[in-house]
Amino acid sequence: MKIFMTSVLSAVMGALIGLGTIVVSDTSEAAWQPKKPVEFVIMAGKGGGADRLARFIQGIIEKNKLSSKPLVPINKGGGSGAEALQYLKSKKGDNHVIMATLNSYYTTPLRQKGLGVDIGSFTPIARMAEDTFQLWVHVDTGITNVKEYVAAVKKAGKKWKMGGTGKGAEDSLVTAMLEKKFGLGVTYVPYKGGGKVAKELIGKHINSTVNNPSEQVGFWDAGKSRPLASFTPKGKLKGKWGKIPTFEDLGHGADMVYYMQRSVVAPGGMSDDARDFYVDLFEKVYRSEEWQNYLVKKGLIPGWLTGEKLQKYFLEERSKHAKLLSK
Repeated sequence: MKIFMTSVLSAVMGALIGLGTIVVSDTSEAAWQPKKPVEFVIMAGKGGGADRLARFIQGIIEKNKLSSKPLVPINKGGGSGAEALQYLKSKKGDNHVIMATLNSYYTTPLRQKGLGVDIGSFTPIARMAEDTFQLWVHVDTGITNVKEYVAAVKKAGKKWKMGGTGKGAEDSLVTAMLEKKFGLGVTYVPYKGGGKVAKELIGKHINSTVNNPSEQVGFWDAGKSRPLASFTPKGKLKGKWGKIPTFEDLGHGADMVYYMQRSVVAPGGMSDDARDFYVDLFEKVYRSEEWQNYLVKKGLIPGWLTGEKLQKYFLEERSKHAKLLSK
């Protein structure tokens, strides 16, 4: 009996040791996880579309406990995003830095060659959506449609102030589209963030804006601002945003379209394991009910993209924006 028990104990111990070996091996091969809080850089000021979106994403991740370490939003909007781009470049190989982008991701390096920033050297993570633009006025202007808007701007000439985010960036490009299409000549007033632009319109310090939906929706709901038209193709927007006529709807051609990409990138040299962690993390966010509802509520267009396809998209958009800026 003693010999039997000894044999049983030996077998059990051997099994436990074997199991322990398996567990240790499995732990050593576990997927990469952040070891400290992750810097979530936003290449724009507080209150704008990029800032609101990044902080909303952070909230989804925190609420659903999708990351072992928190994402900490950090605004670096100086120089139309130049500050953020230089910072990301300086963090090469850092697995604990990511960045929320907008179209100044292309335009700022094109306009400021001295930055020495090549976006092709950064690590693409995910495109979460494409944001849209609308033409906005204060309700007190009495302007209710594009025809009345064009007449008012032509009468005012350079006294008409169009507010926007940055110089040579998204808002100024959309403003240039308007000027070319309708033969206008406005005074463009740049601000650091879309939130500030929206407030300046409500404060009547500027006459119109081309804010993204998330930046003006609160004032629209409060009956203080009015959207005149969307810079989107027909039928792309849902909910109340779909009720705003597009320039194409109004007979002004299908060329009055411009999107803002909402993506996440990381420094060059990030490890493959860390990159895969972030791709998986943002895919979970993208598929969440919170994010899908946000897309409809804030007038964004779904657009998941990652990997080589996303990098190709970035480089193609850079070429398109180079042509736009040259004009």
